[in-house]
Amino acid sequence: MKKRSRYKPKPVLVNPLHYVMEGLIPVKLHDSYLIDAKIKNHGAMSNLTKGVASRRDMDLLVNMVNLTEALYRLGFGEDYKDVVNAGLDALHEVGKRGVETARFVVKAQEMNDLNLVMELHDAQMELITIKDMERAIKLISREFELKKMRSFREKTA
Repeated sequence: MKKRSRYKPKPVLVNPLHYVMEGLIPVKLHDSYLIDAKIKNHGAMSNLTKGVASRRDMDLLVNMVNLTEALYRLGFGEDYKDVVNAGLDALHEVGKRGVETARFVVKAQEMNDLNLVMELHDAQMELITIKDMERAIKLISREFELKKMRSFREKTA
């Protein structure tokens, strides 16, 4: 049996100029996308503070914090390293407890840290372009493939 080739052809752009021009447009000009994202993220945070968060809510918050960290690493919000790290740690602790107890309950300091990350994320979304968003998503995907992300489930020996 012949081995499969690793070659994957790159996608062909139908309109390369439109692709480049679209990448230069700020995300804040895409009102419908930005409003939908804010509603979903803030709704998930609201459910978490009420103690009724589901796995879907936690997935939304994890995606939001991962995007915030990726944008920080790309240079958006360089002064907020402590906010990003505190938010990552808080979300990790909430998720770890949620896996153990099947309920996602947030403590006061964790809620404060997550609120600060949410504010930073909203501010970043007002500044970035579509191209910056694509770069951040590629960074997240690469880290996921390399298994550099922390898991809620602790590894057992």
